[in-house]
Order: sequence, then C-alpha cells, then structure tokens
Amino acid sequence: MTTGSAMTTGFFTSVDDVAERLATTGYLASPAVATTVFLADRLGKPLLVEGPAGVGKTELAKAVTEVTGARLVRLQCYEGVDESRALYEWNHAKQLLRITAGRGESWDETRTDVFGEEFLLPRPLLTAIRSEEPTVLLVDETDKADVEVEGLLLEVLSDFQVTVPELGTITATRRPFTVLTSNASRELSEALRRRCLFLHIGFPEEELERRIVTLKVPGLDAALAASVVRVVGALRAMDLRKVPSVSETIDWARTLLALGADRLDEGVVRETLGVLLKHQEDIVKAAAKLDLDAV
Repeated sequence: MTTGSAMTTGFFTSVDDVAERLATTGYLASPAVATTVFLADRLGKPLLVEGPAGVGKTELAKAVTEVTGARLVRLQCYEGVDESRALYEWNHAKQLLRITAGRGESWDETRTDVFGEEFLLPRPLLTAIRSEEPTVLLVDETDKADVEVEGLLLEVLSDFQVTVPELGTITATRRPFTVLTSNASRELSEALRRRCLFLHIGFPEEELERRIVTLKVPGLDAALAASVVRVVGALRAMDLRKVPSVSETIDWARTLLALGADRLDEGVVRETLGVLLKHQEDIVKAAAKLDLDAV
C-alpha cells in the first residue's frame, strides 16, 4: 500500500493570511507565530511548538483546524503511551472469533483474513496518514511520552509513512498539517527537532495580552483589562512555583466580570488569587509581596 509523494496542505497564501484568518477564531498570532505557521504549511514540515503551559500551543492547532475546515486528529501523549495507542493495533477479540468460525480452514487461509483491514484499529498517527481529506495532526505534550515513542515519530514525520508488517508500507497521499507541542518537561531528541520547524511561544507582551483579554472577555472595562494584565505581569516576575498563564489571565478577567468588579483593590485581589495561582505557597507569597500601587 504505497503511493507517490504526498501533497502538502496549502492552507495559507501568505503570512498576513495566517494572522488575519487565525484572528477570526480569537487567536491573535504574533508575527513570529504567523510566519512559522505559514512556513510549516508551505514547506510541508511538522511544527514543534514549545513553551510554558497555558500560552496557546494547543489552541494554535485548534485555530488552524477551525479556519481551514480541516479534520483534527489528536494524539494526547502521556507516560506509558505506546505504539498500540499511537499508531495501530489489531482487534484481537474479532480476530479470535474469525479464527473460531473458520476452523476447517488452513492457517494460511485464515491469516489472510484476520490481518486484513476489517480487523485493523487505526490510532491517531495512522488515521492522520491515511486521511484523504485535509487534516491537522496534533501530537500534544510530546515531552510527556517515553523516549521510545520518539523513534515512532521519527519514522512518521520523516516521510509521513508507516509500515504495518502484515499490510506493507502506508504512505500519506495528503500530508497532514502537523503540530507537536511540548512544555519542555524533558529534552526532546535532536533527531526529532531536526525534522520540525521550531516555534517558542512564551508569555505575550503586555499590549498583546491586553488585546487577548479584551477579545476573550467582551464587556470587561478597558482600564480593568489593563490593570489585570499589569498585575499578572507582576506575579510572573515573582519567584513562584507556577506563574499564571495566559489562560489563567483570561479566567481571572472573567471572574472579575462575574463579580461585578470595576477596579482592582486589595480585597478583590486577595479573594480571587486562587484563580491565578494554583499552589498555597504561591498565594501566600503573592499576597505578601504584591503592591497594587506599584502596578
């Protein structure tokens, strides 16, 4: 089951096209993000997006899916994920029933059947490779997978093909737009990095984050939105166990809107710090050090 060279996606016509179309989904892409997405699309290369949790890495893949009308295929990585969860496995129960039903047949006759398409269970990687429609393949939190899984990804991402011993080599006819995300909890191999375009997404500049908050939380007063972003910036400058992400900034803005707060004072900040900070020691430290008059 081998085909010729795969078509690239061709989703976007220019860097500006990327930025403008992603903005329609509420994803405000910086010039670096828009440029790298365009190049990944144009060159047919996987995109490795690295950065702290909650800065929009996964949302970028979802936004590309939405604006292109593509199908999203997601492989959520975790410790212990293996080939059977990532690539494919055989439906052993159905195979056993087939073998039982064909007891009068020779093994060669039975084997031809039980290792056919009817008994194959494609998992995300094989599903994306075999897809004939425009597809976005999201390999989420790649750094949480075991090192052995990287070997599997190397084969898939090199030529967008996989080998199923019983069926042969399966090659993509249309390359999926591929996004790998990583929180950098462990170092990914150089071999995997070489196969990808690299994009680091950090915490946005104050003005961009203010625009994001304003877009995501309509109805929030502009002055309060600016105050929210400044306070979050001050918290990120502290030595905390887990600094607030962009998603937590948005959650906090929504919290303040729900409470009917029209300004930030010491009382409302202390009462809602748990929306921004997820560890008690961080809340205690922030409550002691945060100076609202200074921000």
